[in-house]
Amino acid sequence: MDVQHRKPRVAVVFGGRSPEHAISCVTAGSVLGAIDRDAYDVVPVGITRQGRWVLAADDPTRLAITDGTLPAVPESGSALSITTDPTARGEIVVAAPGEVPRALGEVDVVLPLLHGPYGEDGTIQGLLEMAGVRYVGSGVLASAVGMNKHYMKVVLAGAGLLVCRHVVVRPGEWERDRSAVAASVASIGWPVFVKPARGGSSIGISRVGGPDDLARAVELALEHDPKVLVEEAVAGREIECAVLGSRDGPPQTSVCGEIIVDDTHEFYDFDAKYVDEEHVTLAVPADVPEDIAQEVRRLSAAAFTALDCEGLARVDFFLRADGSLLVNEVNTMPGFTPHSMFPRLWAASGLDYPALVDRLLSTALARSTGLR
Repeated sequence: MDVQHRKPRVAVVFGGRSPEHAISCVTAGSVLGAIDRDAYDVVPVGITRQGRWVLAADDPTRLAITDGTLPAVPESGSALSITTDPTARGEIVVAAPGEVPRALGEVDVVLPLLHGPYGEDGTIQGLLEMAGVRYVGSGVLASAVGMNKHYMKVVLAGAGLLVCRHVVVRPGEWERDRSAVAASVASIGWPVFVKPARGGSSIGISRVGGPDDLARAVELALEHDPKVLVEEAVAGREIECAVLGSRDGPPQTSVCGEIIVDDTHEFYDFDAKYVDEEHVTLAVPADVPEDIAQEVRRLSAAAFTALDCEGLARVDFFLRADGSLLVNEVNTMPGFTPHSMFPRLWAASGLDYPALVDRLLSTALARSTGLR
């Protein structure tokens, strides 16, 4: 049946093989509860920690953090796949144990709510491009660059945007010559932040005050990624801005917000983001002068364009005491619960959560796959 004569079918894909599996599930639960079921037919697709695609329950309550317990996609369930044949128009096939595989119909658009490697990094975007299926968010290049903190900084700096000083520890370098790595890190000054180069949600990140703690921090980051990024610890406020792509004009930007973390946490770590909300304030809009707010919005649109982003992104900044702004990160699939900064910023800008989800889906449905 032509999509013009029925509700568009949305495959909401979540979970995945990255350390951010649980956060992806939480995001999906919020989105599943917000999608207008009168306008869209929804198919929840879970990806287990082992990478198995399953037909998930359409029950947002199963995907919430309950009493500090993080959700996950169960390994059991009917296996599911989206055909990679572009002439099949994104047909979903499901196979329950002991049963003959059956078709569930075509998918018109995929909402890939995956965070971290094996999803947010261009991998699922490439799969969907091969299959000829529309999807929400950035394409292969922008997703890959946005996920790789090293090359993201290279692209942003090449576009004339200021980024913080950093050192890249490539795979094998730490094992070959720790002293050389330590000397490079010392050249940018202490303290520093040590991060997996391709990760998110502050997983595997450490704040290091001096050389004695560097080894521990690098080895923690290496547990999540063979490539590590070490950045200067910038003295400044954490300011964020949300961006939406437009089909027929420049990207649109939200009001800006500020993350304020009290002394309970050394920095905005995983617990501060998702568990211990008592000691974190998301100030929307941020209490900054109007000229600073406008500059944040201008730079956010510039960063979005520099990476060739599409659909949505959240751009994070450091605002230093002298009023200068450094671009910290561009998140091509930001956290998307109603309490996350991205939807809060758009709500304060006049676009509520259900309308925001609809905007993303309608924008994706209107664009083509392939080169554009």
